[in-house]
Amino acid sequence: MTVRFKKKVRKWRGGTSHGWGMKKKHRGGGSTGGRGFAGMHKHKYTLVTTRYTDWYGRHGFHSLKKKVNVINAGDLEKISRENDIDLTKLGYGKLLSRGKVSKAFNIKVKSFTEKAKAKIEKAGGSINK
Repeated sequence: MTVRFKKKVRKWRGGTSHGWGMKKKHRGGGSTGGRGFAGMHKHKYTLVTTRYTDWYGRHGFHSLKKKVNVINAGDLEKISRENDIDLTKLGYGKLLSRGKVSKAFNIKVKSFTEKAKAKIEKAGGSINK
């Protein structure tokens, strides 16, 4: 393919300023309107609308999983002194097995781990859903 237009630099061989006046006028980031993506929402907004159309807004996905409040088996004695505990009324959704169980608790909870069930049954208690 033939070159129709020669570069401007060829015309200015020997001229230090290359048509930009004083040497320092075309040197720093201020002459370009800021370095990098500076000014993308101000004076460089046409770049956003033409080249970077997905620059603003949210992208990707977010998880729809709901977080469940959990409690460990070792913390049951701190919550109540009674043997019958309804964890769903207290705002807990799952019982985990960390800690020691010394009392026999009758617990009502939506979900629990197998280790937690084994610890409570070993202490003489029971878990109901």
